Amino acid sequence: MIKAIFFDLDDTLLWDQKSVKEAFSATCKIAQERYGVDSGQLEEAVRDEARKLYASYEIYPFTQLIGINPFEGLWGNFLDDHDDFRKMKDQVPTYRKEAWTLGLKRMGIDDPDFGFELAERFPEERRKVPFVYEESFSTLDRLKEEYQLLLLTNGSPDLQKTKLKITSELVPYFDQIVISGDFGRGKPDPGIFEHALSLMSLNKDEVIMVGDNLMTDILGANRAGIRSVWINRHDKEREEVEPGYEIHHLEELFPILEQLKEKNETSS
Repeated sequence: MIKAIFFDLDDTLLWDQKSVKEAFSATCKIAQERYGVDSGQLEEAVRDEARKLYASYEIYPFTQLIGINPFEGLWGNFLDDHDDFRKMKDQVPTYRKEAWTLGLKRMGIDDPDFGFELAERFPEERRKVPFVYEESFSTLDRLKEEYQLLLLTNGSPDLQKTKLKITSELVPYFDQIVISGDFGRGKPDPGIFEHALSLMSLNKDEVIMVGDNLMTDILGANRAGIRSVWINRHDKEREEVEPGYEIHHLEELFPILEQLKEKNETSS
């Protein structure tokens, strides 16, 4: 019998990709106004440079372990009490400036001061645009009446808490919030799922995990023996990971839960 739902945060309840896209658009528009560059091309150049720089740092394996992507590095402060997060905190000011400066360079603009200005502007713009999917609240309202809810998110505690602070209406829905940076390992490591189960005093067959990422949310749930629901809003191709269920909208979760309830009643 399902007693609890585990939810991923980014691009499951929060539309993080849209927030990042809007922040890039607003920041790149400043460069378009100043230098006449194509803002879309600049965004692609900065994203590309950011990915390359990020992968070159000593902290990169840690970011992979915890699940922190390059674009979070462009706006997070990482004020977390942990040696690797302290290294990230020291690294990110240079990282941001270099990503934007190198992106501008690819557009034929050699202006490190302006690169720094844009690097400082991007975090401001990102904080202004927290998008929550329109069905998130109505879905959580209905679920909260019948199920315990746990938020299971990869990332830096400082940054994930910042996201939750600017979408504070989400927080009261959850009985527990588990952040990989606090635990020490991120999804798809089965350990973080087992930790979440122990916090809720539940067995793996009493829980279902909902997330957008096959390689973290779904793979991790599968490894931990937890039923998984892949929310595939953008009709992505399935990779080698097989979710228990696939939905395209959060409200499609309810028929699945009804089906599981009926199955449980029949077998008991």
